[in-house]
Amino acid sequence: MGEPAQRGVSERITVIVADDHPLFLEGVIGSLSAAQDVVVVGQATSASGAVRLAREHIPDIALLDVTMPGGGLQAVRDIAECCPATRVVMLTVAEDEDKLFAALQAGAAGYVLKGVSGRELIAVMRAVHAGEVYVAPPLAARVLTEMLTPRPASPLVELTARERAVLELVTAGLSNQEIGERLNLAEKTVKHYMTNILGKLHVRSRVEAALLAQKAGLGEG
Repeated sequence: MGEPAQRGVSERITVIVADDHPLFLEGVIGSLSAAQDVVVVGQATSASGAVRLAREHIPDIALLDVTMPGGGLQAVRDIAECCPATRVVMLTVAEDEDKLFAALQAGAAGYVLKGVSGRELIAVMRAVHAGEVYVAPPLAARVLTEMLTPRPASPLVELTARERAVLELVTAGLSNQEIGERLNLAEKTVKHYMTNILGKLHVRSRVEAALLAQKAGLGEG
């Protein structure tokens, strides 16, 4: 009987929790404590406090608020550096893709929205402890949709090299005559190029074409 009990203790998931809202912090700890295999070994209200607890306990998981004093993202970086065995899960109220990517790049293994239920949070702890990466479903779906959505091609993609050269000089403010002199073309030929450029860009004037070219970065550098 003694050996199975010892194995059960060794399989427990140790967690530290950091959040600067006392009521929410107590709720999270209460929810996690409902699981026999999850043990909260420390709590903090700031990034520095979370890092200190991580160094002290080397927990399996650090559950951190994104916006706590000192910055949750900075805490992720510090914990990843000083306690690489500790996996970090971020807690947030905001469905922010930029923060999600920043957290994952900093070393987080999970990104959970604060509306999650206690049972779901425990499931996330177990999944992350098992080596999985967890992203809240609403965010995961939006990120996946964004990744699979084809990015619009540059409006200049249909222009030939000569047309791009003409348009770049138009953007620089040169007249058709000046463009012809610069490119060793007849003014009539430059006008022909401009007609093609306006048609391909679906604009009505050289001013609109120049604005579109500037927006697309033509001539930069």
